[in-house]
Amino acid sequence: MLGRLSGTLISFHASILTSLLPQLTSPRMAVRKRAIMALGHLVPSCSTTLFTQLTEHLLAELGRGQQTSTTRSYIQCLATVSRQGGHRVGEHLEKIIPMVMTFCNVEDDELREYCFQAFEAFVRRCPKEMSPHISTVIKLCLRYITYDPNYNYDVDEGGDEDGDESMDTEDGEDEDQESDDEYSDDDDMSWKVRRSSVKCLEAVISTRRDLLVELYGSVAPTLLARFKEREENVKTDIFVAFVALLKQTRPSQGLITTATEPGVQEDPAITLLKKQVPTVVKALHKQLKEKSMKSRQGCFSLLTELANVLPGALGKHIPALIPGIVHSLTDKSTSSNMKIDALSFLNVLLCSHPPAVFQPHMKVILPPVVHCVEDPFYKITSEALLVTQQMVKIICPLGDKLPAFDVKPYVKDVFSATLKRLKAADIDQEVKERAISCMGHIVCHLGDQLGGDLQPTLQIFLERLKNEITRLTAVKTLTLIATSPLRIDLRPLLTEGIPILASFLRKNQRALKLSTLTALNMIVMNYSDSLKPPMIEAVLNELPALIEENDMHISQVAVMLLTCIAKVCPSSLSKIGNTVLPGVFHLVHSPLLQGGALSAILEFFKALVVTKAGNMGYNDLLKALTSPFHGSGKATDPTPMHRQSYYSVARCVAALSSVCPKEASGMVTGFIQEVKNPKCSESVRILSFLCLGEAGRTMNLGGQKELKTVILEAFSSPNEEVKSAASCALGNICVGNLEEYLPFMLTEIGSQAKRRYLLLHSLKEVISACSTESLLAHVEDIWALLFKNRECAEEGTRSVVAECLGKLTMVNPAQLLPRLKQQLSSGSPVARSTVVTAVKFTIVDQPVPIDSLLKGCIGDFLKTLQDKDPNVRRVALVMFNSAAHNKPSLIRGLLASVLPSLYNETQIRKDLIREVEMGPFKHTVDDGLDVRKAAFECMYTLLDSCLDCLDIFEFLDRVEEGLKDHYDIRMLTFIMLARLCCLCPNAVVQRLDRLIEPLRVTCTTKVKAGSVKQEFEKQEELRRSAMRAVAALLSISEVEKSPAMADFANQIRTNAEMASILESIQGDTRSSTVESMDTS
Repeated sequence: MLGRLSGTLISFHASILTSLLPQLTSPRMAVRKRAIMALGHLVPSCSTTLFTQLTEHLLAELGRGQQTSTTRSYIQCLATVSRQGGHRVGEHLEKIIPMVMTFCNVEDDELREYCFQAFEAFVRRCPKEMSPHISTVIKLCLRYITYDPNYNYDVDEGGDEDGDESMDTEDGEDEDQESDDEYSDDDDMSWKVRRSSVKCLEAVISTRRDLLVELYGSVAPTLLARFKEREENVKTDIFVAFVALLKQTRPSQGLITTATEPGVQEDPAITLLKKQVPTVVKALHKQLKEKSMKSRQGCFSLLTELANVLPGALGKHIPALIPGIVHSLTDKSTSSNMKIDALSFLNVLLCSHPPAVFQPHMKVILPPVVHCVEDPFYKITSEALLVTQQMVKIICPLGDKLPAFDVKPYVKDVFSATLKRLKAADIDQEVKERAISCMGHIVCHLGDQLGGDLQPTLQIFLERLKNEITRLTAVKTLTLIATSPLRIDLRPLLTEGIPILASFLRKNQRALKLSTLTALNMIVMNYSDSLKPPMIEAVLNELPALIEENDMHISQVAVMLLTCIAKVCPSSLSKIGNTVLPGVFHLVHSPLLQGGALSAILEFFKALVVTKAGNMGYNDLLKALTSPFHGSGKATDPTPMHRQSYYSVARCVAALSSVCPKEASGMVTGFIQEVKNPKCSESVRILSFLCLGEAGRTMNLGGQKELKTVILEAFSSPNEEVKSAASCALGNICVGNLEEYLPFMLTEIGSQAKRRYLLLHSLKEVISACSTESLLAHVEDIWALLFKNRECAEEGTRSVVAECLGKLTMVNPAQLLPRLKQQLSSGSPVARSTVVTAVKFTIVDQPVPIDSLLKGCIGDFLKTLQDKDPNVRRVALVMFNSAAHNKPSLIRGLLASVLPSLYNETQIRKDLIREVEMGPFKHTVDDGLDVRKAAFECMYTLLDSCLDCLDIFEFLDRVEEGLKDHYDIRMLTFIMLARLCCLCPNAVVQRLDRLIEPLRVTCTTKVKAGSVKQEFEKQEELRRSAMRAVAALLSISEVEKSPAMADFANQIRTNAEMASILESIQGDTRSSTVESMDTS
C-alpha cells in the first residue's frame, strides 16, 4: 500500500512510523523483514522531520549495543532506508559511518554482510557525502574480499596442475564425496561477506571514475587474485566488479575524438591496465575449461570488455585463449547461452586484432565455428555466421600485403555450411540476413576459389533480391561483391538484376534507396562494359524523382551515380537535358545545398563538360546556372534568390572554368563587364563578384588589369551585399595570385581606414585558404599589420583582426604563439580581448600541429578569466567554451583551477547593474549579463565533454542559481537541467527540493495586464522551457515519491493550461524517441 499510495497517505505517515518501529525488535524474523520493507516504501515520501526521527531512532538503538540479531535488523533497515531515501541519509552519514564500521569488526558474518550492503547503498545514493570515507570503505572491502576462514587456497593452487586429469579419472562417487566434504559446514556464511564486500567495491568503481588510477593500484590486483574464488556466486560478482573497472577505463566522450592528437599522453589508467593484461589472461585461461557455466560466462564477459577497451592487446595471448573458446563450442554439456557468449567474444577478438594473429590457429578454431553454423538453435547459427564472416576476412584479406596463406583447406567447409543456411527458406529472419551477408563476404574474398559453385550462388542472391524481406541485405551484399578486386563475373545477374534495382528507387524506404544507389554506382563503375543501353535507361528514368532538396543525402548519392554514368557511358545521357538536369539546377539554386551534395554536383558538371555528355556545352550550362539571377527581384520575377544559392552557383561556374580554360578567359571578361555596368541589377553584380572570386582561386587573373580598381570601387557601393561579395572576391583572387595581390591588399589595409573592415575580411579568406608553405614568406608582414590594428575602436574590425591572428598563428605556431602569450600582460584590455579571441580561432575540431604547444600554455590564456575587465572575461569564457567543445583534452587537466573562476562568473554582480533614465521611465541595465550567459554556456558544454571531471553537486548549485536569473539564463539552465536528468538522475533527485521552487515560480507567474505582446511571448517561451525540464524530471524513475515533486506534479495536472503544455511536450518526446529508433 505504501509502495503505491504513500503520497496520498501523508496524514497517516507519523502513526505508520510509530507502529512500524517496534516491529524491528519482533521475535519473528519475517515480521522484522516486512517492517523494514514497509519503512523503505515510507521513506521517499515522508517529511524531513519524520525521516530525521526514523534515522535518529535507528542510531540510538544501534548505540545501545543490543544483541546481534537486533543489530542486524537495524543495519539492514539503514541500508534499505538509504536505497529508498537516497540523498536524505547524506546529512546523517557522519554519525552512521563510524558506527557501521565498528560493527564490521564484530565476529558475525551475517552482520558484516548487512554492513557492506549498507556501505554499498551509501556509496551509490550519497556519493558526495561518502567522499571522505571512501578510502576507509575500500580498505575494509579489500580486507573482507579475501575472508575465507574455512578454506586453504594454497593447497588448491598446488593441485591445479593435475586438476584436469583428476577430474577425468575420478569416478562419480569420489566426486560426490569430495563435494560433501568441501561444503559440509552448513554454518559457513563467509561467502556472503565476500560477496557483499565485492558488490560494495563494484559500487565504488562505478561511481568514482576520478579514483580510477588509484583503483588500478589497490583494487585491481586484489580482484585479479580473487579470480580463484571457490564460491561460484562470489566469483561471478568479482568478474562483474572487474568488468565495471574496465568500463570506467573506456575513454570518456570528450577524449575519444582526441586520442590520435599529437602530443597527447596516454591515459594513466590505460597504461596500468596494459601491464595487467598478462595477469588477467593467466588467471582466466584455465577457468575457461571449468565445468561451471557461470564462471566461463563471467570469463568471456570480462575478456570481451577487455578486448573492447584495449583493441589488439590480447594478440600475444591468443594461443592461451583458443583452447577455452573451442572447449565452450564443442563440449556437449555446454548450454546455448554459453556458446553464444563464446562466439560473441570470438567475434570481438577477430574484429580487434590483425589477421596474422589468427591465421596460424584457423585449423583449430574454424571447424567448431562451422559446426555452430549448422546448430538447430537460430541464435547460435546467427552468431556463428557473424564469426564466419569475420574469419573469411582473416583467411583471405583483400588489399593487404600479408604473407601468403593457403585458403584451399577451408573454402569447402565454410562455403557448404553457409550455402545450406542461404538456401533454407524456413529459418529466422536474422539468420537469413546474416547468411546472405556471410556468403557475400565469401564471394568477395574467395570468389576465385569457388569454381562452378559461383554462378548458382549468385542466382540465389538474385532470388533474395526479389524477396521484400531480404532485398535490403541482398542489395548491400551485391555492393560488396561489385567492389571486390577479384572482379567477380556478375554479367548473368545484370540483365535481370538492374531493372529490379531500378524499381527499388521508387520504393518508400530510404535505406533501400540509398543502398540501391550505392550498389548501382559500384556496378556502373566496375561493370560498365556489361551494361546495355536499356539497363542504364531504366535507372535514369528513376533518378529525376530522387534529385530534390527534401533529402540532400539521397540527392548527393543520385548525382554521384549520374557522374559515374557520365564518365563511363556518356552517350546514355543524351536525353537528360529535359529529365534530370532541371532537378540538378533546382538543387543548385536551393538555399539548402552545401557540403557533400554541392561537391557531388561540382564533379557532375565537370564530367558533363569533359565527356560532352547530355548535349549541353560549357555555355549552355553557364547560362542555365546564371539566368535565374538576371530576373531576380524584378517585376517579372519578384522572388529574390537566397544568399546561399549565389555561393553555390559561383562554385559551379568555377568548376566548369577549371576544366574549360579556353572559355574561362572570356567568361572572366564578361563578369567584369557586368560588374562595371551600372544598368546591371544588384543580384547580377553580387553573383559576378562571387564567380570572379571562385574562378580566381584556381586561375591567375593577373592579366585583368582593371580588376583591382573595379573591386575597390565596389567597396563604396551603398549595397552591403555587393561590398561583402567584392571583399570575398578579392580574397579568393589573392589566393590564386598571392605574389601580386597580397602586397596590394596589405598596402590598402594600411592606408584605407574606411575600407579596412572589408579588406581584413579579404585577408581572412587568404589566410584560411592558402597553404602553410605559400604563406610562410609573408607571415611577418601580415602579423605586423594585424598587430597595428589589434586595438581598433570598432569591435567588428577587432573581431576580424583576432580571427586573422588566430589563423595566422597556426601557420607557424612555435614562433607566433609565444608572441600572443606576451600580449596578455598588455595594459590595454582591448588588446587582451583581441589576443584571447585569437586563441579561440586556433582551437579547431581536427588534430593540428599547434595542439601540443597550445596544451602547454592554454592555462596562461585561461588566467584572463580573472581579468578586471568584464569584456576580457567574456571572451575568455568564449575561448574556454570553444576548447571544451572542440578539444576537451586541452582543458581537462586544468579544470580544478579553472572551475572556481567559471562558477564565480555565474553570480549576479550588483556593481555591474545600473539604472538608466529613459524620459519618465527608469530602465535597469545589467552589464554582467553577457559574461554570465557565456559562463552558463561553458557549463552546458562541459556536461557533454568533461562530465567525469565535474563535482556535480557544486555544478547543480550554479544551475539552481541560474533558474532564478535573467530570462536568457533561465532558458539555458532549463535545458541544462533536462540534460542533467539524463546524465546523472541520482544527483538531480538529491537536489529536487531546491530545484522545484524556481520551476514552480516560472510556471505559475503571470504577466501583468496591459503588458506589450513581447512580454507575453517571452513568458510563454519560459513556461514551455520550464515544462520541458519538468517533463525530464518526471521521466526519472520514482521521482514522484518526493513529496515536493508529487505536490508540484499534482498542481500541474489540476491546472488545465499547464497540464496541456506538459502533455504536448511529453507527446513530442515520445514521438522523437520512436523516430530515433526507426533506423530504416
